[in-house]
Order: sequence, then structure tokens, then C-alpha cells
Amino acid sequence: NPQANLIFIISLLLGTTITISSNHWIMAWTGLEINTLAILPLISKSHHPRAIEAATKYFLTQSAASALVLFSSMTNAWHTGQWDITQLTHPTSSLILTSAIAMKLGLVPFHFWFPEVLQGSPLTTGLLLSTIMKLPPIALLYMTSHSLNPTLLTTLAILSTALGGWMGLNQTQIRKVLAFSSISHLGWMTIIIVYNPKLTLLNFYLYAMMTATIFLTLNTIKVLNLSTLMTAWTKIPSLNAMLLLTLLSLAGLPPLTGFLPKWLIIQELTKQDMAPAATLISLLSLLSLFFYLRLAYCTTITLPPHTTNHMKQWRTNKSTSIMIAILTTMSVMLLPISPIILTIV
Repeated sequence: NPQANLIFIISLLLGTTITISSNHWIMAWTGLEINTLAILPLISKSHHPRAIEAATKYFLTQSAASALVLFSSMTNAWHTGQWDITQLTHPTSSLILTSAIAMKLGLVPFHFWFPEVLQGSPLTTGLLLSTIMKLPPIALLYMTSHSLNPTLLTTLAILSTALGGWMGLNQTQIRKVLAFSSISHLGWMTIIIVYNPKLTLLNFYLYAMMTATIFLTLNTIKVLNLSTLMTAWTKIPSLNAMLLLTLLSLAGLPPLTGFLPKWLIIQELTKQDMAPAATLISLLSLLSLFFYLRLAYCTTITLPPHTTNHMKQWRTNKSTSIMIAILTTMSVMLLPISPIILTIV
């Protein structure tokens, strides 16, 4: 139903805006709750048992995380008398908030729900879960970054990058691969939040842009697993070529956009005398590079034997094609204008 869809999308935008613009913990919590309730019907839309299971898992984990956010803010108010988000100074409250936001984002060790939920959702809902639903928790981390525990965040970040890369190696379902890719990228965002929060936001924006490109492309060529990805090149060859470049950009290879946040984060970590952590997280990102390369290989380099003559479709008449064209260009070509991006951020 288009009207229901419109209401859910408006509620998502409203919840995100409330959380991002709030100063009081209760308003931030309200925004998170509106977000959770608006995305649930979009996850369970297909009425497939797996979709219902995904919606249930999502509801339970997000409810637990929201309860922890409330508990953290109440503990802080009890000790300091402050309900302001930026005044989170009590160490116990900071610890509880870190675990709550890790649960909301899907950071290790609270990551188990995310691949399952993404696998049970349609591609468009998966896109919302991977991008816009991550924005409010990251905004809360940004606002409280000065009082968080750097050691804890660095540990969570390195574990997330390791497990995101390691568990994605064996997957054949593309949505699960993208879920583990998201966990790995969240590791990069978390490690730098205490030292340079703006870099976390820049990383998130670029990650959201590249992930949106991949989800929209997969939605256009109607591909959900690796075996169908191998035969998808016959549909729209030009789009497949751009998907290859976007995947390599998401992996963080140098001439492409995805290299920019990794380069800046490694530089900042080195300035903070954290060269061992920078080395470790760079080496662990090689794990995720492997499965991006596997996806890229299946996208364009594998040509299965075929005897049928195909009319190759060089134009799509979908309304999303202009959006995909803009996003793919930005996902591949933004590195040369990185000084301008840095001045904007």
C-alpha cells in the first residue's frame, strides 16, 4: 500500500531527525523508538516466515538497546542531575551507553542479529537498515564522544573489523556479505570516534553512499546470491561494470572514493601514537577485501557457458537509473576532490 509506505518512510525520517537534533535524552530515545516501529512493517512486508523472524529479532534487540539507553541516561541524571546528551560524564553511564549503541549498530559482540535481519528483509529495506537506521546511534556517539572510554571502543572496533571480515568469507548470500561488510566498516568508524569524531561522520556518509549504490544496483538486476550474480551480466553490462568499481571502492582500494576515509583514519591514528592499532585494523580489512574481490569476480569476470542469444539491455527505463548513475559516479570518483570534501566536513 503506497500510503502506508509513505507513512513509514516519513516516520523513519522524523525519528532520525528527532534523535539527531535533540539535546535531551528522552527526546533522543523517542526518536530511536519511532525509527524502530517504522522499520518493522517494512521488514515483515513479505509475510515470509524468515521475514517475520527477522522483524522479531530486530524488535527484541532494538528494544533491549533502547532500554539500556534509558537506563544509562537515568543513571547519569541520578549522579549528576543532568539530562543533557553532551553532559554524559558518569563512567558507568558511558559504559552502559557504549554497549547500548553497539547493540543498536550491530558492533561485535552484539552483531549476531544484523546478518539474520538483513537476510530476511527485501533489498530496499536492507538499504534502509544499513544506512539511515545507523545514523541516529552514530549521532549519539558523536555527541557523547568526549566522555567515552577509548580502550573499550578500540577493542570493539578491532573485533568488529576482524569478525566482519572473517565471517563474510564463507557467505554465498549477498545480503549477508553486505551485513558483514557493514560490521567491518563500523569498526573503522568506532576506532576514530574519540580522537576525531568528524572523520567518523565522513566515513559514515561515504559508506552510506557506496552501500546505497550497491543495494540499488542489485535491486535493479534482481540478484540475491552469488550464483545468480554470475549470470546477471547479460542483463545490463554497463551497470555490472560500475558495480565492479563500486565494490572495489567499498573495499577501500586507492584510486577510488572508499580509500579516502581509510587513509584519513590511519593518518589520524598514527598522529595519536596508535600505529599498532592502525596496522592491525589495516591488516584485518584485507579479510573483507577478499570477499569484495570475490563479489567483483562473480559480477564481471566469471562468464558461465551459455548458448542462448541475448539482446543486451544498455538502457534501463527504471526511475532509479538516474539515481544509480549519480551514486556510482560519486562512489568511484571523489578521491581527487578530497581537499574540498575535508573543508566541507
